[in-house]
Amino acid sequence: MAAEIRRELTDRVLPFWRGLRDDEKGGYIGQVEFDLARKPEAERGCILNSRILWFFSEAYLTLKDPALLDEAGHAYQMLLSMLDTENGGVYWSMNADKTVADSTKHTYNQGFAIYALSAYYRASGNKEALKLAEKLFRLVEEKCFDGEGYLEAFTADWKPAGNDKLSENGVEAGRTMNTLLHILEGYTGLYEAGKDPEVRERLIWIMNTWAEKIYDPERRRQEVFFDLSYHTLIDLHSFGHDIETSWLADHTLDVLGDPALTEKIRPMLLAMADHTLQVAYTEGNGFSNESENGKVDTTRVWWVQAEALLGFLNAYEHTGEKRYLDAARSQWKYIKEKIIDPREGSEWFWSVKEDGTPIEKPIVEPWKCPYHNGRMCMEVIRRNPAL
Repeated sequence: MAAEIRRELTDRVLPFWRGLRDDEKGGYIGQVEFDLARKPEAERGCILNSRILWFFSEAYLTLKDPALLDEAGHAYQMLLSMLDTENGGVYWSMNADKTVADSTKHTYNQGFAIYALSAYYRASGNKEALKLAEKLFRLVEEKCFDGEGYLEAFTADWKPAGNDKLSENGVEAGRTMNTLLHILEGYTGLYEAGKDPEVRERLIWIMNTWAEKIYDPERRRQEVFFDLSYHTLIDLHSFGHDIETSWLADHTLDVLGDPALTEKIRPMLLAMADHTLQVAYTEGNGFSNESENGKVDTTRVWWVQAEALLGFLNAYEHTGEKRYLDAARSQWKYIKEKIIDPREGSEWFWSVKEDGTPIEKPIVEPWKCPYHNGRMCMEVIRRNPAL
């Protein structure tokens, strides 16, 4: 499995995204339709570009191919054009000509920029990238943190705005599990890069807040959408986010190296992995998307399949329980057969129906990126030293 996944990274995922490089306008093409038509004039999502920067930086660190560092440098230059030099922070999206398309400042977006810049610093040694990541960290703490948690969306000049971009299912949330998770992720990358004690302090705060406000020990799941007082707004179980968090937050525990915190948090993470294995995974047929008010959405989404493989592999490494390794292998077989787009010049489908029929959604757009599947490939490589 590991050797096949390495080939998937080197032979399909990396060439596809390198092929979207736009040397004329900068960055990478932001839209590829289901029929593989490329849209060079499409908006360039700042989250998408941050994820591309993170992806090529980490791919260089994994494979040591200098060409990948060059791709990361190209994405870095695009990210610099996405910064608001007057008010600070990263915009939501840009036009292809590098004018601002959507000036929203979202906390989630700042987290991904921090994540990407930290990885680029680790890959390139570019100290300006680390300084910029640290500057964004302090901006998030100043503008987005209200003493109880992280607020979500703001105007360009940092006035509160509606959180329509990260709210779904008929609610508009004051706080979300998703934003907290990816601030945790971004800060973890920043702490790995710079070892700033202030970043460490915030990571510990986030982990404890997650355990006390986000995680439901009775349901063995995360709640998703909250008001400002952390009252949950909807009965929604996001299977994909639970299995992603089960390994992503576990990595943060390893980075922090705090035995007491690990003893507190890791059992919760393993409980989520166990629960999703029971309620979302079907042997030989992938991993469902979510459940709202008890009704399961059985759509097989590309990023959820990738995170499920990695989450199960992580749970196997901690427990030695073969059921998790079997599930990870089953996930890879399913991904190969149903999620990877066999057409030449493509990558992975966005999603397929439960019967495996592809759903006609774009191959690339602001949310469809190389971050989840690329990260799955690289984590599997790293967890197999023989590769």
